[in-house]
Amino acid sequence: MFTTKGNIKISIYNNLEDNMKFISWNVNGIRACVTKGFLDYFKEVDADIFCLQETKLQEGQIDLNLEGYYDYWNYAQKKGYSGTAIFTKKKPISVSYGIDIEEHDNEGRVITLEFEDFYFITVYTPNSQSELKRLDYRMKWEDDFREYLKKLDNIKPVIVCGDLNVAHKEIDLKNPKTNRKNAGFTDEEREKLTTLLNNGFIDTYRYFNPNKEGIYSWWSYRFNARKNNSGWRIDYFLASEKLKDRLVSADIHTEILGSDHCPVELVLK
Repeated sequence: MFTTKGNIKISIYNNLEDNMKFISWNVNGIRACVTKGFLDYFKEVDADIFCLQETKLQEGQIDLNLEGYYDYWNYAQKKGYSGTAIFTKKKPISVSYGIDIEEHDNEGRVITLEFEDFYFITVYTPNSQSELKRLDYRMKWEDDFREYLKKLDNIKPVIVCGDLNVAHKEIDLKNPKTNRKNAGFTDEEREKLTTLLNNGFIDTYRYFNPNKEGIYSWWSYRFNARKNNSGWRIDYFLASEKLKDRLVSADIHTEILGSDHCPVELVLK
């Protein structure tokens, strides 16, 4: 059963009329997450845009029937793998799937919505895998995805959210020293995120919480990791520097169970 440590946190900014609340959650299989209270959380948090990563399903395998939302899904060709989705109260001007590079666009990893004043993107970044088997591909992905974001950012500001599969700094995971050469904390992966941020993007959680320790968004299912808060912060909201004056708050909903990840939040005015 889906449980929380106390009541679900609702942003104090949620009721301010002009603000928009965005949520991103790697659900590690939406069909499983729905049996653990996903819909309760979805309704309670009442986001303007709600994004999923690792949906792990094909078209027609679920009908969430979320009243008041337009929904967009990008499915991996491989069954039960990867996948992303976006639910939005406001209908976008346009929707695109992938980043228009065939090598990257068969795993359902990216959805882009265009609104009047910004692009909104959800992404599930490829994991470098055990023994870093996919690190070379990951490096190519990082360069191509960064160029995709920069191209859009030249047109209008960008918000990108999702599971980026990297803990950026030592503060972003419980055990940095023992994970230096593991997927998600290699120097190479961390440097790619640094490069992206240096190209005009803000890590919104760190913008509001530069020194906050012990707040993570993913915990292994093994070794009582969540109970011991032995986690990693690998789920993000990044925003164009141009949006800095519109950022209101960023949060991580560590009390929400139902997946090995928890939801992350951004409020924009």
